[in-house]
Amino acid sequence: MKQTDVIRRPLITEKTTLLREAGRTIVFEVAPHATKVDIKRAVEKLLGTKVEAVRTSIAHGKMKRQGRFVGQRADWKKAYVKLREGEKVPEFLEGA
Repeated sequence: MKQTDVIRRPLITEKTTLLREAGRTIVFEVAPHATKVDIKRAVEKLLGTKVEAVRTSIAHGKMKRQGRFVGQRADWKKAYVKLREGEKVPEFLEGA
């Protein structure tokens, strides 16, 4: 799996913004089959920072309906990436 396929996008929400400002944690949406080792390598290679720890969680898709038709959104995975002491958050995430 290529590094560009592992990380899909950074998650910018109120909770993730507070995590980023309070510490050294960045949150990404990642590929569902990516492991913690894959995520760590991808972040270190793409962002040029050292990673201390990676935590992952599965967000289950919501049930949605349109009229009488019912469907379900796909499940997706997110990763909480904690940077090492002394590393700074990349510039493109600073203003978000």
